Amino acid sequence: SSYRTQENKLEVPNRIEKVNMNEAAFQNPQTAADLLGTSGYAFIQKSQLGGGSPMIRGMATNRVLLVVDGVRMNNAIFRSGNLQNVISLDANALESTEILFGPGSVMYGSDAIGGVMNFNTIGPKFSDNASKPFVLGNALMRTSTANSEVTGHLDLTIGLKKWSFVTSFTKSKYGDLRSGSVGGVSYFYRQYYVETIADKDYMVPNADSALQVGSKYDQTNFMQKICFKPNASWEFHYGFHFSETSSYNRYDRLYVMQTAGPYKNKLRWAEWYYGPQKWNMHRMGITHSKPTIAYNQMHLIVALQNFEESRYDREFMVRELRMQKETVRALSFNLDLDKKLNEKTNINYGVELVHNTVGSVASLTHVVTDEVSSTVTRYPDGSTWESYGAYASVKYKLTKKFIINAGARYSYYKIKAVFDTTVFPFPFMGTTMSNGTLNGSIGFVFAPTRSWQLYLNGASGFRAPNIDDMGKVFESTPGYLVVPNPDLKPEHAYNSEIGTVKTFGRFLKIDFAAYYTVLNDAMERKDFLLNGQSTIRYLGNKSNIQAVQNIAKAQVYGIQTGFEFSYKGAGLKSTFSYQDGKEQSGDSLIYYPLRHAAPLFGSVHLTYGYKILKMDFYVLYNGKMDYEDLALTERVNASYAKDYSKDPKGLPYVASWYTLNFKVAIYANQYVALTAGVENIADRLYRPYSSGINAPGRNFIVSLRAKF
Repeated sequence: SSYRTQENKLEVPNRIEKVNMNEAAFQNPQTAADLLGTSGYAFIQKSQLGGGSPMIRGMATNRVLLVVDGVRMNNAIFRSGNLQNVISLDANALESTEILFGPGSVMYGSDAIGGVMNFNTIGPKFSDNASKPFVLGNALMRTSTANSEVTGHLDLTIGLKKWSFVTSFTKSKYGDLRSGSVGGVSYFYRQYYVETIADKDYMVPNADSALQVGSKYDQTNFMQKICFKPNASWEFHYGFHFSETSSYNRYDRLYVMQTAGPYKNKLRWAEWYYGPQKWNMHRMGITHSKPTIAYNQMHLIVALQNFEESRYDREFMVRELRMQKETVRALSFNLDLDKKLNEKTNINYGVELVHNTVGSVASLTHVVTDEVSSTVTRYPDGSTWESYGAYASVKYKLTKKFIINAGARYSYYKIKAVFDTTVFPFPFMGTTMSNGTLNGSIGFVFAPTRSWQLYLNGASGFRAPNIDDMGKVFESTPGYLVVPNPDLKPEHAYNSEIGTVKTFGRFLKIDFAAYYTVLNDAMERKDFLLNGQSTIRYLGNKSNIQAVQNIAKAQVYGIQTGFEFSYKGAGLKSTFSYQDGKEQSGDSLIYYPLRHAAPLFGSVHLTYGYKILKMDFYVLYNGKMDYEDLALTERVNASYAKDYSKDPKGLPYVASWYTLNFKVAIYANQYVALTAGVENIADRLYRPYSSGINAPGRNFIVSLRAKF
């Protein structure tokens, strides 16, 4: 369904990974980000425990698209830095998850450059018997030792002849995360943290260095769906989604040390945390499945999403706590039509309208007197981002074995922003920018048999500037201040891919894909002049001025491959991803390694199942990246934060790592399952690429699932 309508996977000229939800339940992922990681093809970065930023084929953040129940989650303030919006989704309330690799701009418009992550939540079910309702429920209780997790989940589906109701609720609490204790480097440990006593900040030694003090948080998810099906042709849907986290620390800022000034060799931040991350969505959908002259099936979706996020920070011994809070009201309209012209030709076409309104406020609060004063907001308050698009695609079966897919989309976007010059010296009062872009795709599928597919495709994608790109004021790293740039244009990607999938009987499946992507007019941060000046004093510190600009090009290429073997209950499964790339430096335009191209990574699972028993012994691994392989931004980060190992020359690099893991499940009957396991058996100390927090150490997991 990543193509917006149900498609036969054998006829799609793209690599699409369907996450096995039964297997995901067996693995017990804590968040939707962890769920994506179980696919073996998405790399997950974390800056804190309450996080998870997927990297797909060297792209991440606002260059990959999140879609839930057909509605895009990406909004006007999705940033280029790692973000954690995907954890708003409840991993326990998902019915299916797919990853579409490569540009998906024909179907989804802006942001779908590296791929599309398509989430479908629990859907309605109806009763075949008018006098007897259909009732289905699921319950889960889970605990994990590495972060003292306690999770409870309950969902209930009630289906009548014409009505269906779905309710889902999940509550999770996570304590401070404990990292491993074997290998690695000692400075990965949390050596100090800050306590405030009698209005003074003190550096306190961490008595248990493997415990990542300040990483705990909790989360609540709720979903309610109502569906009315008056006859076989029509369905009317309403869904409400709600997610809220507690406040949680941005952990990678809490161990940064000051290198100058009166508090040299002290922690820089006394406090740096996100306020509650809130997301809710009202979604109304209409489906008509009766052939007409215009379509065979019609899907109409109208959605209203509300996002809220906030940041609070205070430097060591500074008396003012800075708060920046952002809200986004995102209204969207999608109409998707599917028409079968004849036995050989099928067309899909549709339109999309999106309107975002951004609210942004900020304040400084004196922690002793509680006096509140104003300060610069992160974004121009009241700014808007609009997008309009129309697309059409055709699938033509040239023969029974050869299929051609082609499509095109025209998108138009518009941004309005007004800047507050009373608290920051902007050289402009406001700006309006707009632009249009045309994207296309063509793909060929050759299926010699029903068990063998070969495909080739080429596609373009784009990402329009958003409010975060052109209107943000923030300190990217210590000493660098990013300011607005009202002259941005879209960045464009061009991708080619070749792949094959082959199954041998019912015991072996092999798949392979190779791709190459070029990104032009890439938006990157570069030194910038504001009012003719290259530096500015910001929050009392002298900072170099930078802005996001269309000055770079990027290239990324790689392979993805895997195989699955099973025989008489025994199985062997492996996934492997290798990606590499380069991008131009914002300063010199010399090519350096691509920022979000993760090291090679993969997994090997050895499984066995017999009657009520299922076991899985598996290895997760990650390759090494030398200093020369690190992006410039990662080299800068490593200069002030201890995120990487150091080579004999003292240069940062990403150490390779692997973990040994074991899971077992006992299915007492069709209603009750007990799952247990231990992750990172050897208790290895390691930190995944670009992450700001250590991975869990030895972690024991126990869960009980029940159906009724």
